[in-house]
Amino acid sequence: MHNNWMRRQRMLGYIFVGPNMLGVLLFFLIPAVYSFGLMFTDYKFMNPDMTFIGLDNIKRLMKDPLFFLSLRNTLIFLLAVPVSIVIGFIVAVILNQKIYLKKLLRGLYFMPYITSGVAVAFVWMLMFQPNQGPINGFLRSIGVDNPPGWLSTTTSSMYAIDIIWIWFMLGYNMIIYLAALQEVSSELLEAAKIDGARPLQILRRIIWPLVSPTTFLLLVTGLIMAIKTFGIIQATTQGGPGNSTTILSLYVYQNAFRYYDMGYAATVSWALFAIILLITVLQWVGQKRWVHY
Repeated sequence: MHNNWMRRQRMLGYIFVGPNMLGVLLFFLIPAVYSFGLMFTDYKFMNPDMTFIGLDNIKRLMKDPLFFLSLRNTLIFLLAVPVSIVIGFIVAVILNQKIYLKKLLRGLYFMPYITSGVAVAFVWMLMFQPNQGPINGFLRSIGVDNPPGWLSTTTSSMYAIDIIWIWFMLGYNMIIYLAALQEVSSELLEAAKIDGARPLQILRRIIWPLVSPTTFLLLVTGLIMAIKTFGIIQATTQGGPGNSTTILSLYVYQNAFRYYDMGYAATVSWALFAIILLITVLQWVGQKRWVHY
């Protein structure tokens, strides 16, 4: 009787996870194995012939200046992740207090995250317009004679993308931190106040360490999401001007669907996977020093 019950439970488990596992198999594992094989070929989308070329694509990658420029741009882009986390934490702490219209403010901050990335991109293209955009209009009104060109110059375009990303992720980080702040013991905070701790000391010495697991989660997921970002950059700059906003995910797309060089695109995508894996492992090892469970 017990064995029959266990068998039914096991069967129900397989039925529930089956569709998800099928999706992982069809849309992740099989394409991943196929792309790994493509890495050692010269396969072009427009040419059905496929020749085994060994490590030639990897050698080409090591000499490709555009790959290293994309890697540099990716690293600059990743600077937005910790900034968005810190700002999200500050906003969450403020909106966790007894303030007027805080539910409305929480909704407004979260709204960009549920908005289409393409719509976000077009809004910021208008905001960053060099001559008639509201941001440069404000800067001129306070006396800045030569405001940045934002998305139109090679020196400022990557940082403008960073600003868009910070704004886009702010609501998500805030919501996750708000959930974590609900778990902070109010008795502990009251005890700290009675002992004479100032608000900033409470924030830095008590609240920040207690939400460190949440910070670690946001850092890991945020870096992975940022590295894989495609829609916002494609919609705003398409990697320009002068490849100044071409990050690795966009470089994979350009090789695969602009130049139809599938073999080399697979090589860049596996390099991207290796970078994500390395960053995740480093974070996992480093978290033992600052995350308090």
